[in-house]
Amino acid sequence: MRNRFDQQLALLNVELVTMGALCEEALVYATRALFQREEGMITRAEEAEAQIDQKEKDIENLCMKLLLQQQPVARDLRIISSALKMISDMERIGDQAADIAEIVKYMEDHRIPGPDHLREMSDFAAGMVTASINSFVNKDLELAKKVILDDDVVDDYFEKVKSDLIAEIAQAGQTDDPVRNGQFYLDLLMIAKYIERIGDHATNIAEWVVYSITGAHPEETN
Repeated sequence: MRNRFDQQLALLNVELVTMGALCEEALVYATRALFQREEGMITRAEEAEAQIDQKEKDIENLCMKLLLQQQPVARDLRIISSALKMISDMERIGDQAADIAEIVKYMEDHRIPGPDHLREMSDFAAGMVTASINSFVNKDLELAKKVILDDDVVDDYFEKVKSDLIAEIAQAGQTDDPVRNGQFYLDLLMIAKYIERIGDHATNIAEWVVYSITGAHPEETN
């Protein structure tokens, strides 16, 4: 019975890694559509989001089987309950990547203002998603704690991007088409907010990793 349970736990890890990889892909596709204007990236982001939704259902079903059929002990129960919480955050990451792609679909093809804070913020948030999933699979408590601390970095990036875009919006008011130019920068601000939320969800995942390993939420260990 335990061998069967361990096999299903191993499958749970594989499924979580797969779902996490899909989240990374969705975000990469969305941001490539934004920064490189690569053809087909919007569609691929939307397809990845649909796969993420299906993977969430598959993992939910697996977790229910583990809970109902195997009667897990305390530590195993923490792992399964954490996985259920994590997939909710991963599903939201997929949604927000698709939301970014949807905005890009209708954006004017303007220059994205420098410095490259928005691009750096996107890359950093994607790295947090990867690290949060890796921390769960490898039971890496220190990596999970690092992801939690990295949330402040994403927040700082958002403030920088917001300042950049406020300045651009002010200048847009002096152009020949202030409404259209202003709308472009407001779209970028919305994208930055979605990326900040992706960082928040990666942080949530890392907090559940801490719980699955220690039995305590991070705020309880401070």
